[in-house]
Amino acid sequence: MHDKKASTLINPHNGNLAFKIFSFEDNHSFDHLQRHNYYSVILMKSGTYTLKADVSEYALEGSAMMCFAPYQPFMIRSHSPVCGSAAQFHPDFFCIHKHDREVACNGVLFNTIYEPPYLALDEHDTAKFCGILLQMLAEMNAPELAQYELLVSHLKIFLIHAARLKVQQLNATKEMASEILPDRREPFILQNLKDAVEQHYHTKHSASDYADLLNISAKALAKITKRYYHKTLTDIIAERIIIEAKRELYLTSKTVKEIAYELGFNDEHYFSRFFKTNADVSPQMYRDTVGFARGEV
Repeated sequence: MHDKKASTLINPHNGNLAFKIFSFEDNHSFDHLQRHNYYSVILMKSGTYTLKADVSEYALEGSAMMCFAPYQPFMIRSHSPVCGSAAQFHPDFFCIHKHDREVACNGVLFNTIYEPPYLALDEHDTAKFCGILLQMLAEMNAPELAQYELLVSHLKIFLIHAARLKVQQLNATKEMASEILPDRREPFILQNLKDAVEQHYHTKHSASDYADLLNISAKALAKITKRYYHKTLTDIIAERIIIEAKRELYLTSKTVKEIAYELGFNDEHYFSRFFKTNADVSPQMYRDTVGFARGEV
């Protein structure tokens, strides 16, 4: 498929999407719930719109970049005319887990439990990212020797610039909050909560477990978590477990039962139901459509 608004590369082994770039002049592509087995990066150039991602909503205006991992639910409701571009790529084409040391966008652009899945763009940023997309589009429309390697190089540059920009914006926001709005500064206990979730999500799955660990009432911790992260502590714990489960399903050949046990589930069927509830797809279907044992090849 090659036209002025979209270019798509197909995986010759299975016929599925490998890499796609397209432009849009309305919101029809995203005005309904999206759950794809590939990464989506949406570069919105103009308009006012509401992003709904996972369990949170964000009111946005003007230029922004939104990044979504495979099967992450999202939709965009526009309130004025919008336009932009999007890049979508399957993990078989480029896996952020395998290339994390090179690109460092996992946990920054994608799989962000504590931060919104978008970054604001000014005119200069928008022009820079559009320029890289145009380079990739030109390569897709006029393929030559080592096309895959060149496209991946462009994609890495794109993601590295985006990850750097988001980190800068997050740091600037935190500094401003601490200097100008001290009452909006992230409470120290939330850093302890992040550390606790990271350390114990394999074994502790309930909000009350973390309240006990931090010596705070479950009600107080729930209130603070909801205020700063716009989601419940139960949501955060579930998201962290699912991110690890997806990584294991993609990168290893461990059985679903082994992965379940390592994540603190004694019952494989309960784990599968938990995964499907939170990822909207079964563990086996995720493995079949996103990838399998990619870290072992």
